[in-house]
Amino acid sequence: MPYPSKLNSETLVEVAWQMMEDAGVEAFSMHKLAEHFDVKTSSLYRYYKKTELLRAVNIYTEKKLYLSVSGVLQSDADPLDKIRQIAQDYRSFGLSHPTTYGLLYTNTIDELRPDFEEGVQGILPFQALMAQISGEANSLSALRGLLAVMHGFVMLEIAGQLRRGGSLDDAYTYTIDAYLKGVSEETRHI
Repeated sequence: MPYPSKLNSETLVEVAWQMMEDAGVEAFSMHKLAEHFDVKTSSLYRYYKKTELLRAVNIYTEKKLYLSVSGVLQSDADPLDKIRQIAQDYRSFGLSHPTTYGLLYTNTIDELRPDFEEGVQGILPFQALMAQISGEANSLSALRGLLAVMHGFVMLEIAGQLRRGGSLDDAYTYTIDAYLKGVSEETRHI
C-alpha cells in the first residue's frame, strides 16, 4: 500500500474507477477507497470530495472511451469503414466497462459531468468523419443519430434487454450499417 505522501489525484481516480467497475457505484465509498490505500478517509479530501471524485471518474471514463475509438481516425481506411470500426470499438468499450460507462452517460447531475467544451473538442474529429458521408450541413445531426444508435444498443445490451435470440454482434453490425446506408442515401438525395 502506498504511503499517504505517494497518493495523488490521478492514482485516486484510477483506483476509484476500478473499484466502481468491480463492485458497482452503489458499493463505492470514500471510506473503502481510503482502506485500499491504508489511509484515513480525511486524507483523501485533500484531493477530492466525493462529488469531485465522481466527476473525475467520469472525465477519466470519457477519455478512455475517446482513446479506445480514436485510433482508427489515423488510418487510410474508407470513411464508412472507419465509422464501422469506431462503432465496434465503442460497443466493446461500453460492454467491457458497463458500470463507469453507465455512470458517465446516465447521470443527470451537472456537477458530475465532464467539461462540455472538452467533450466538444473531443468529438469534432468524429463529426468531420461523419461529414464525409453525410455532408457538412448534416454532420452534427448524423453524428447525434449515430451516437444515439450506438449508445441505445449498448445500454439495452448491458441491461440484458435484447434477449430474443440471434447474434447481438450481427444485430449491432446490421443496425450500424443500416444507419450509415440511410445517412449516405439521404445525402445523395439532397
